[in-house]
Amino acid sequence: MSFVRPEARAAMMRWREALLGLAVLLLGLWWASGFGLLKWLGYGVTVLGVIFIIAGIQRARFRSGQGGPGVVQVDEGAVIYFGPLDGGSVAMRDLTRLALDGRSHPAVWVLSQAGQAPLMIPVNAKGSDALFDAFATLPGLKTEAMLARLQEKPDHPVVIWQKSGVLLH
Repeated sequence: MSFVRPEARAAMMRWREALLGLAVLLLGLWWASGFGLLKWLGYGVTVLGVIFIIAGIQRARFRSGQGGPGVVQVDEGAVIYFGPLDGGSVAMRDLTRLALDGRSHPAVWVLSQAGQAPLMIPVNAKGSDALFDAFATLPGLKTEAMLARLQEKPDHPVVIWQKSGVLLH
């Protein structure tokens, strides 16, 4: 039996990294109010707390909930999607383009690689929050721009990232 309402639990799970960062920040501020070596250690822990909060906010903005069709796994640099009607995998090093297509409900990430059909992954598929770390490995990806597009829910495909030297078609 849980004493926490499901909606509150879902919100805490969505913002878990930011909440952890807040706890680290408060611990750092408490230590920094002391004296001696603990004071200097507190300053460092406070900075870490701020970094954790910023990263946690980005991750929370990326999460679009769960319950969507299919399951996503990220394993050794490859994104694998098992969907109810289709699926596939893409090695992140072979990825040529990442797009967000908001025309379907839910919106889908479109991962393209040369010589293969694009892999379409619903933004709310189970395990899709692992895509944040996978996408972060893409050279030159603008995380804030990606998060802004995700929040906008565009009504057309939007290219989020493209490998340099690859032409759009």
